[in-house]
Amino acid sequence: MAVYHLLLSTSPSLALPPRRPNFNSILRTPAHPRLAKFPTSSPPAIRKTLVRSTLREDPDADNPSLLIGEDSAAFELGKQKLVSWVYFGVILGVVLYILNVVWIDNSTGFGKSYIDAVSTLSGSPEVAMLMLILIFATVHSGLASLRDVGEKLIGERAFRVLFAGVSLPLAMSTIVFFINHRYDGSQLWQLQGVPGVHEAIWVANFVSFFFLYPSTFNLLEVAAVDKPKMHLWETGIMRITRHPQMVGQIVWCLAHTLWIGNSVAASASLGLIAHHLFGAWNGDRRLAKRYGDAFEGIKKRTSIVPFAAIIEGRQVLPEDYYKEFVRLPYLAITALTVGAYFAHPLMQGASFRLHW
Repeated sequence: MAVYHLLLSTSPSLALPPRRPNFNSILRTPAHPRLAKFPTSSPPAIRKTLVRSTLREDPDADNPSLLIGEDSAAFELGKQKLVSWVYFGVILGVVLYILNVVWIDNSTGFGKSYIDAVSTLSGSPEVAMLMLILIFATVHSGLASLRDVGEKLIGERAFRVLFAGVSLPLAMSTIVFFINHRYDGSQLWQLQGVPGVHEAIWVANFVSFFFLYPSTFNLLEVAAVDKPKMHLWETGIMRITRHPQMVGQIVWCLAHTLWIGNSVAASASLGLIAHHLFGAWNGDRRLAKRYGDAFEGIKKRTSIVPFAAIIEGRQVLPEDYYKEFVRLPYLAITALTVGAYFAHPLMQGASFRLHW
């Protein structure tokens, strides 16, 4: 299940009314001082969202429920193009085939050589685990930091292919090594026989996947079928925490470390949590650079610590907040999470056969 954290609907329509409003008049009107903070030079997507927010929400600009960013996890079946999903299926098949030949298959790929090279640097599985995470984190976050420059040089789709093509093999190697060596090292505690522990950990792991970052749901952008974008999300899980991926990873790590209870699991959790803490800082920095005042507006009424902004009154949940989760992407996450739990023996068997 770690692969979802390590990497990788139906809703009220946000469509504008037939008569298109004037952006400048809405953004500058004295009746909306909060919106007036955002200049008309803001990115078109943000200005469009601002106008939609003005039309959908209470016109009182001091109302913290006034939307600035995008509605996350929205999925309208009627707007999907069959040809786009056909392309997605073809691209997914090609990527998996190349990944198998170039990296996974021990007779043709470089995956085993990579693991052996890292492992020989230290006889400690804990150190090897940390090194694999460090290499992945450096490459993954490093390329993310270079996104603006990279997209200008080679385009959004080409940079996404480069980003995924480098990150995916490193992520898979790290996951497989963890699965194969999760019971190595020193046993620190043993709670697997304690009544209720398994159930509590299962619930924690299940909940952790609902903290997936909303952009993860945009599969067509992930596969570069649609042009990848850097989104400024605000609804759904973002109301609870501005960095859901980090929170979900921490919950997943703590649950697995509690269950396994050894030094390798603790080492993996230490590395992954450190990476995601850095990712939270780096993500805020990149969004502030891209969106400026619009991001600062969202930052003021969201929090990194779950529920902190809600408790402090900076975030007001709509009465129908549950509708932001009753959407196809979250239903799919539910099915995949339950399926991944029952597929644990298959993942463990496949990892063992690689001898990484």
